[in-house]
Amino acid sequence: MDLALLGFLMVATFMTLIMTKRMTPLVALIVVPTAFALIAGFASGLGDMMIDGIKNLAPTGVMLLFAILFFSIMTDTGLFDPLVNRLLRVVHGDPLAILIGTVVLCALVSLDGDGSTTYIITIAALLPLYKRFDMNRLYLCCLLMSTSGIMNLTPWGGPTARAASALKLDPATLFLPLIPGMIAGLAFLIGLAIWFGRKERRRIGHVKASEPTAFTGMAVSQFPEARRPRLRWFNAALTLMLIGGLVSGILPLSVLMMLAFAVAMIVNYPQVAEQKERIAAHAGNVLSVVSLIFAAGIFTGILSGTGMVEAMSKQVVGFIPPVLGPYMAPITALLSLPFTFFISNDAFYFGMLPILAEAGGHYGVSPMAIARASLMGQPVHLLSPLVPSTYLLVSLAGIDLADHQRFTLVPAAVVCVVMTLVGMAVLAFPLMG
Repeated sequence: MDLALLGFLMVATFMTLIMTKRMTPLVALIVVPTAFALIAGFASGLGDMMIDGIKNLAPTGVMLLFAILFFSIMTDTGLFDPLVNRLLRVVHGDPLAILIGTVVLCALVSLDGDGSTTYIITIAALLPLYKRFDMNRLYLCCLLMSTSGIMNLTPWGGPTARAASALKLDPATLFLPLIPGMIAGLAFLIGLAIWFGRKERRRIGHVKASEPTAFTGMAVSQFPEARRPRLRWFNAALTLMLIGGLVSGILPLSVLMMLAFAVAMIVNYPQVAEQKERIAAHAGNVLSVVSLIFAAGIFTGILSGTGMVEAMSKQVVGFIPPVLGPYMAPITALLSLPFTFFISNDAFYFGMLPILAEAGGHYGVSPMAIARASLMGQPVHLLSPLVPSTYLLVSLAGIDLADHQRFTLVPAAVVCVVMTLVGMAVLAFPLMG
């Protein structure tokens, strides 16, 4: 059977099963690609493909494991209580102000270009507010992920660097004309935050920070014995050093997280029994995230190892009729939404983008225009079950992945459309070649 057709069927089957909740993402990520690989006749090399995919995601899995443990412990110690109390005074119990602040804070933190770090910092600061006021955490995840998708287009972000490398372009030249579209996307998200905020105002109204009914679900209240107020300054310094190390890249992310976790445990909970208790308290959260990461490795390993990604890319380009050739830039922007969702960024930018650029070149569309257009789907890409930071976000926020995908898909797609329209308007990539 045709590899491209099998690839499309595999992705469609996988998404249908998890979106309809007929199968958990963990099970679907393992069973679905395995079944399709066997159908395609790759039984002999199946194990090697799986191991290769797992190896590629292993450092990410380790990093997320210790990141969740570290920041969960920091929350248990009460490190973020002063920040939460200050934010409470600033927003004056207004959910609309909290939602607008979500976009602004995420945009600033996202400048480091790392999605996992962004989610860790913003969730730590904002989730207690959402819990205290009993606000809809789907709003939180929607705004954080969409904002992160926009800010991920910076030259030091992964997608722009990949697109520039794949087509041998200068990242700065590639990025600068995208700024108006990014600003437009952020403006749309501010408007979306206002709309969400008005809905929350009608539902819960303005809540005074001093009202006892406003305090619901605080993480520290679950483990009062774990609080360490006397060590707050040490924990703050340790966290700032960790974030500084993440930004500077002094050591691999996984190593930094492991070291920070070990130091935090030794200082805050010197007794072995206390350490075991803290780890056990968050073991379920850690297991659910890390297991999904390694299962995603099986999916991506099979998708790449069988050649399905390459076949799917060529098939899609082959479907574009010659009459649409001069419109390759907006077509690339459109294709970036589903393809960066269904396959990894590496597969799209290093596998499919050169093919699209070559096709566009025949019709006078520059590789630079194709590269810029290919970045427009990033807000939707972050919804993909193949993105490790997605699992970190929903895990920290305590919501279901499928619920998050259904809720956020339309707003994220609209952000992509807004950026695309503005990109064409300012000639970052023209409508026609």
